[in-house]
Amino acid sequence: MIPISDFVGWNTGAQMVEEEAKQLVEEGRDPQWIKAVMGRSRGRQSDAELWAELQAAPQRKDFPFREPSDLDGIRSERGPGTRQWTVGYSDDVLMDRMLGAWLGRCCGCALGKPVECFMDSSDGLSSKERIKAYLQAMTPNEYPLSNYFSLISPGQERTGNVGCSASCRENLAFMESDDDIRYTVLGQRILLSKGVQFTTLDVMRAWMAMLTYGQVCTAETQAYRNYVLRYHVRLGVEAEVDWTWVVTHQNPFREWIGAQIRADSWGYAAPGNPELAAELAWRDARMSHVKNGIYGEMFVAAMIAAAFVLDEPLAVVEAGLAEIPQTSRLHRDIRQTIDLCREHDFKAEAFELVLDGLYKLFGHYHAVHTNNNAALVAAALLLGGNDYEKVITIAVMGGWDSDCNGATAGSIHGAIHGAKNIPLKWKAPLNDTLFSEMTDYHPISISECARRSVEIARKTLST
Repeated sequence: MIPISDFVGWNTGAQMVEEEAKQLVEEGRDPQWIKAVMGRSRGRQSDAELWAELQAAPQRKDFPFREPSDLDGIRSERGPGTRQWTVGYSDDVLMDRMLGAWLGRCCGCALGKPVECFMDSSDGLSSKERIKAYLQAMTPNEYPLSNYFSLISPGQERTGNVGCSASCRENLAFMESDDDIRYTVLGQRILLSKGVQFTTLDVMRAWMAMLTYGQVCTAETQAYRNYVLRYHVRLGVEAEVDWTWVVTHQNPFREWIGAQIRADSWGYAAPGNPELAAELAWRDARMSHVKNGIYGEMFVAAMIAAAFVLDEPLAVVEAGLAEIPQTSRLHRDIRQTIDLCREHDFKAEAFELVLDGLYKLFGHYHAVHTNNNAALVAAALLLGGNDYEKVITIAVMGGWDSDCNGATAGSIHGAIHGAKNIPLKWKAPLNDTLFSEMTDYHPISISECARRSVEIARKTLST
């Protein structure tokens, strides 16, 4: 065993053990057994020894979910749904939708970046309450959100300062580097090099070549570290890599949002084909995540693929749900989200009631867990409807992982409605420019990224 203290990764050993105990309970292990182990062992064992002991926690007999991580198992638990539609529109239409997806993602990400740091609720304020307080303290009152965040608010004495000043409206001139966008770029580069036949090992090799260890977070940090420790010195073939070990060894973040934010390029590569988009997402997600962590990426990729042919948000969400196990926690959580939005007639004006409902339903998850953030994205799409501004502002006002949610909701909406329907007030400040901290994409025009995605999609559509 490699002790946690020898190479911690994202957090300290003690913090990771605490997260692992919570993660095991969420996966259906016996909570009383885990509580007893934590109570009697803390301080008497090393973090690595305690981690190892926790792995023996028995599964609850009454756990109602079946959540496989292998592709065949996932597909066997799916419900009915349309797996592919015919795409017959012109290059101009495809380009407009693709540019809409890229711009939608960039604008939504830039909107949420300054308040991503508001996730800390240790003082009793939730992230959505912190965002509301920051905006309400402005003169005039800027709540509900309707513009990029200002760098300064009288409310910051209560809420704390916003971050990412280059994404605040006083300074905004381009899409600044962000992990949400870097993964979209990385996916595009893999597809340009390998096509849709890429493997999980291709993805990991791309990480090794193009991402520094400091550019990854949580589950990605642990998977990166584990792969380097065991495999990177020999870079073997796919069959030699024990991905289960890479994903689970000292990785309590394996169902957090990291895979979900990597979904977009797989959806862009497969317009009208949510089943293929979900499979590409699975090949990527299985490298760092399990169960609902994988499903989140598959759900988003499938929604994006469907968004290129559907124009009704609920139909898009349903297409995403059709590609994940209907026996999973994520499927249940999105169903509850749809029901909550339906209770309020899918009206944007009811967003605060819906957000409050989401926090009651899913507030027990970590702020960067897959399920609560996926639910918030779905709610933003369902409430925002055809209005891009409402979609991204609701996604961001909901808090939790605000830049991820603004980016994902904006990407899906943009694929549905195209770049021409994204208001200038949102896209003009970015000056069609992306800085990604990746070779050949720093800087690059956002429209060139979209053009390359069209090139990939056309190859997919022709096969």
